[in-house]
Order: sequence, then structure tokens, then C-alpha cells
Amino acid sequence: MPSSLRLSVVGLGYVGLPLAVALSRHFPVTGYDISARRVSELLDGLDRTDEVPREVLRASSLKPTSDDAELTGSDVFIVTVPTPVDRKNQPDLSAVLGACKTVGKRLSRGGIVVFESTVYPGVTEDICGPALQEVSGLTCGRDFFLGYSPERINPGDREHTVDRITKVIAGQTPEVVDVLRRVYGAVTNNNVFVAKNIKTAEAAKVIENAQRDINIAFINEVTMIFQKLGLSAHDVLDAAGTKWNFLRFTPGLVGGHCIGVDPFYLAHRALEVGHEPEIILAGRRINDSVGAFIARRVNEQIAKKSRVLVLGLTFKENVPDLRNSKVVDIISGLRDFGHEVVVHDALADPEEALEHYGITLVTSLGDVGSFDAVIGAVAHTNYSRFTPSMLERLLKPGGLVADVKAMWRHLALPETIRRWEL
Repeated sequence: MPSSLRLSVVGLGYVGLPLAVALSRHFPVTGYDISARRVSELLDGLDRTDEVPREVLRASSLKPTSDDAELTGSDVFIVTVPTPVDRKNQPDLSAVLGACKTVGKRLSRGGIVVFESTVYPGVTEDICGPALQEVSGLTCGRDFFLGYSPERINPGDREHTVDRITKVIAGQTPEVVDVLRRVYGAVTNNNVFVAKNIKTAEAAKVIENAQRDINIAFINEVTMIFQKLGLSAHDVLDAAGTKWNFLRFTPGLVGGHCIGVDPFYLAHRALEVGHEPEIILAGRRINDSVGAFIARRVNEQIAKKSRVLVLGLTFKENVPDLRNSKVVDIISGLRDFGHEVVVHDALADPEEALEHYGITLVTSLGDVGSFDAVIGAVAHTNYSRFTPSMLERLLKPGGLVADVKAMWRHLALPETIRRWEL
């Protein structure tokens, strides 16, 4: 490796863009994305994911492009493309393999290709390595080398940014590890952890999200039990949380492109090696059922063919990301029961909502009329700041406030408003 490394980041989404901007403070960095629209917006200083502020993006030396020819000459390629699942919840590696084709065309002798995308153990070396080799005509492990450094970006999190976390790294050889320590250490003030090997690093990433998924599934299951007992899970958690070693997870929807997806990658690999992943898949089944459960509980408390307002559609609070949103399950469930459902989201792109889910978002709450129920589905800051009078204005007399995120549980609501929470 030369003393002055040239880097490329392939995939400029919510993971790749913050990383590319951070790296560009220390190295020449080219950022590649297949979307010409995305690149054009970035060149204008607009990040639709809201991960990088406009002023930071405009001040960055990062060179965004949708022309893969500009990747030529890079010493290190960092791949940060999505790894979703298909309709059967099987790993979809098409984006990763597409990135391998793009990088393979521009890969030269001595180059290093690092993957950050969440995968099951073995993908980097057993699938990506051969794919790169086929396109480049080079031999993996001799002419070019592999690395893995799992992404740990938490969308909307301004505390655990890429420069403030421990970065796990692994390389095909000790020399590759040294280069990755140099690259990622520049961003994290040398806060890196060297995993034993690439498969170990892949496994570490995939269990991080699987562990969280299972813990949330336990809370969601006991929440369903408490509902039948007339108890609020939040009241129970307040009491249980006083014990020093109680793990404080909260009930709710588990969507997005990490926690709701990654466990399927681990389960897939487990089945390939002959192990039935019972707890992992049980957790997924429970968490995937929560939206329908909420729809049933709300339906039980309102009249037939009621008018319902759902506040929030994104997969989590204070982010515009609509991918794998489980709020959709609440909406479809209520519509199946015959209710009219109106949806508002302060951050989501109305065009994306219509394209991905066929949902037309109302853009203002000023003239939407009154509803039999208002569901607080996503705790965007502007929703959590609602006052009792604001909720009362949206509801008919005797209307229901369904507080999925427990953001209004301490509000003193008028007696004319009924309240329900998980």
C-alpha cells in the first residue's frame, strides 16, 4: 500500500455516506452510488437520509459519482450496500454481488475490498471473493485481498456516530489488518478491535441485531399476556426496571433494515449447517406479529367502520426511512376490519410512501377533520410534544388515543378521551 491511500466507498446510503464523509477528512475519497439522482442531490448538499447535515456535506472533500470509471485507481474499496431479505425471508445478496461486479472491473493488483454490509459468516470469502475474482481476472488472496468491518450506524443517532464507536475490523492477512487499522483508526482515533478472522467479524455483526431482536420479542410476548390481564407493560417495566440487572427493553414494532432483517441471515446459515434456529425464528415470528396485534386491540375498542388517524409511518422516530416499516401492518389490519385509515408522517416522503406501500399521506393535520381513534405509531418529536388539547381537537367525543410508543402516557387527558397503550 502506498503512503497516501486512495479510497472508494461503494453505496452512499445511510451507512456509506457518513463513513465516506468521515474518511474524506483524512484520505482522498470517491463515493459511488448507482443512483444518479442520489449523487446529484449530494452534490447539491442534500442528504435525504438526514444523516449528514447540509453544511457538513458541502464542506466535505468527498467526490460523489455514479460513474464507476471514477473508482479506477483506488487502493481500498469499502462496500456499504443493503442486504435485505426476499419475500420468503431468504437473504438477498443481489446488491452485494452487483457491487462486486462494479468493483471487480476497477480492481487492480494489491487492492483491498472491505465489506461493511451485514451478512452471515462466510459471505465475504466464499461468495464475494470468487465474484470479484471472476470479474477482475485476478486471484483472491494473491493479487487482491478481502476485509470486513461491520457497520454500526444507528439511523438518527447523533451520539453513536462512526467517529465515536469501536470499529471491528478483520482482514485476509496481517498486512490487510494493518491497512484497515490505519484507515478506520484515522476516523475513530484508533478505537478499533481486531477480530480473529473475517468469519468471526461477520458473525459478531449478525448476532448484535439478533440479540436485540430476541430481547424485544420477549417483551412483546409478555406485553400480549399483560394485555389479557388488563395490565400495561410500561407500568410493569417501570417496576421491574428498579432491579439493578434488569434489561430495559420496551414493546413495539420492530422494522427497519437491520433488527427486523439480520436475524434471518443467521437463521439461513444455521439451516445450511444443519441446525434448527428455534429461538431466532421464534423471536422473528413474535415481532412480525405485533402490528396485527395492535390493529386487533384497537379494533376491539372502536365501533365498526370508524375513522382512524395513524401518526407516523417511518420505521423509527425522527428518521425519514420507510424501509420495512411495520406501521404498515397496523394500517392494513385496520383496513381489513373495515375502518377508514388516514396516515400522516412529518418526515416521510409522500412519493416514497405511495410508491412502496400504496399509502397516500396527508400533508397537514389542520383540515383532516375528527377521528374515532388516533394512533401514535412513531414517536417523532413533533408528535411526542402533542398537548391534551391538540389530541382532543383531532378526536370525536369519546374517541380513543392508542399510544403505541407510550409518548403520551403521562399526559392528563380530558375525561371525554379514552386511552390505550401496550
